[in-house]
Amino acid sequence: MAEYQAPLRDIEFVFNELADLDGVLGLIGNADYTPELVTSVIEEAGKIADGVVAPLNQSGDTQGARLENGAVRTADGWYDAYHTLVDGNWMGLPFPEAYGGMGLPWLVNAAVSEMWAGANMAFALSAILTQGAAHAIQSCGSEEQKQKFLPKLVPGEWAGTMNLTEANAGSDLAAVRTKAVKNGDHYLISGQKIFITYGDQDLTDNIIHLVLARCPDSPPGVKGISLFIVPNFLVNEDGSLGDRNEVDVVSIEHKLGIHASPTAVLAFGDKKGSVGYLVGEENRGLEYMFVMMNNARLNVGLQGVAIGERAFQKAVAYARERIQGKPIGLAEKAPIIEHPDVRRLLSSMKARVEAARTLAYIEAAELDRAEHGKTPEERKQGALLADFFNPIVKGWCTETGQRVASDGVQVHGGMGYVEETGAAQYYRDARITTIYEGTTAIQANDLVNRKLLRDKGAVAKSVLAEVAANAAGLAKSGNATLADIGAALTDGHKAAVEAVDWVLAAAGEDPRLPAAASVPLLLLLGTVLGGHNMARAALIAQSKLDKNEGDRDFLTAKIATAHHYAGHVMPDALAYARIVTKGSRTVMSVPSSLL
Repeated sequence: MAEYQAPLRDIEFVFNELADLDGVLGLIGNADYTPELVTSVIEEAGKIADGVVAPLNQSGDTQGARLENGAVRTADGWYDAYHTLVDGNWMGLPFPEAYGGMGLPWLVNAAVSEMWAGANMAFALSAILTQGAAHAIQSCGSEEQKQKFLPKLVPGEWAGTMNLTEANAGSDLAAVRTKAVKNGDHYLISGQKIFITYGDQDLTDNIIHLVLARCPDSPPGVKGISLFIVPNFLVNEDGSLGDRNEVDVVSIEHKLGIHASPTAVLAFGDKKGSVGYLVGEENRGLEYMFVMMNNARLNVGLQGVAIGERAFQKAVAYARERIQGKPIGLAEKAPIIEHPDVRRLLSSMKARVEAARTLAYIEAAELDRAEHGKTPEERKQGALLADFFNPIVKGWCTETGQRVASDGVQVHGGMGYVEETGAAQYYRDARITTIYEGTTAIQANDLVNRKLLRDKGAVAKSVLAEVAANAAGLAKSGNATLADIGAALTDGHKAAVEAVDWVLAAAGEDPRLPAAASVPLLLLLGTVLGGHNMARAALIAQSKLDKNEGDRDFLTAKIATAHHYAGHVMPDALAYARIVTKGSRTVMSVPSSLL
């Protein structure tokens, strides 16, 4: 089996049947952008993922990034692979043509992002951050900043980073201490940032850092944070590179996984101060940074999908080859894929990954509606849904990827625990996805406080109403398998409604209760919404089979996978609901001194 095979058939199915690719392309308004063109783009991206990026995954993990004389050196092959993406303008895919982009939908970019991460997660991180920085400057920067930085950032000729975290602050951005002092038409930045992914590298001539800092008279807390563009090299009026800015690499981290991704400690302005340019207005930095952060959170959710897909591919290939024991019901020894429990693991891995993919792609499609909708109401609705899905995609899809990667090690048995098979690397790499860009708890608090409580559950209830309608339709389908899927979805819907109502009521009783319930609630909603999409997929697949349309084996597998999800994954929703409604009160019951 190849190192990695881009899941093109499932991507195409989700595009066309669940995420409404035709409708999204219609919003873009470019007659040249047809489904056929998108298919060509995705297939070419798949070839690069399979043939260029994936072969560097294990060697990059072994070699890692290294710091030499104050500069980072990336793993062998990284430079050529990176410039394959630059030469094809792959990082510019979702950006306007005016800045050198391709102007394609974020939905299409989501598939490409998944394939890069599935091929080589450590490598793909640079592209994610560069796109996030470009998106933030496009959305919040001045016209001068857009003209100066985007023509190089958009195609990836320059790279971008996100600088939030400090040693004293961690996830508490209110404690940020990096200083910014106005000095003519710019600011002088001084301070230190940690955990900066691709904070330095040898892939591009310049790196554009987006840095959170405080001005001298700013109010305390998050209300006093501003956002600054701090380039490694200053940019002259004609676009050429000028003097080196005061951005120094103090060290790079030694990590559990993603060894080939340099995670740097950066020092800004140790001598005179780093030159930085204010984005927007002072004291609105966190608001601006969330543009980049939410973009990154979608892409990290896609990493969860991607690492799960890769772990599944590896596990199923191994299970087809590894002969051990005589499975129940067979007279001779056979590959372990014939053992019922191995089949259980593989079926669940496949079901979880496919469900997570649907949810991430649907969020991407809503981002396109938010940006390109034909009416203000359509744009508003797209933005509301994208905001609602964002913490669920980041939180649930990454927890799913971690679970699937762990199951992949289990399928391999002892061989999964040694590095030569690669299964252990996927598990190590997956572990970070639930942490960076905000832990699962941070996503869950965002879901509860900013999404549910703020609108009293209005968006959540509208989404869950669609789940109920889908379940009712499946129950009336006249097909026993679909009806069974519908019954499980009905149970999941009831659990979700019960949990949402409980959280809304508990908020008025004790603000700690929704916080205690937040992660189980996020996992519950991810489970139910993923199952909702799998049920939709099964209904569509059965319709196609009834009409003798499409690939019969693929469609049959889609129904069987949805059925397995209904029986093996959806019941988790009932447990999560009980944890939310009954278990939340026990969280603070044991005194901290007794833990």
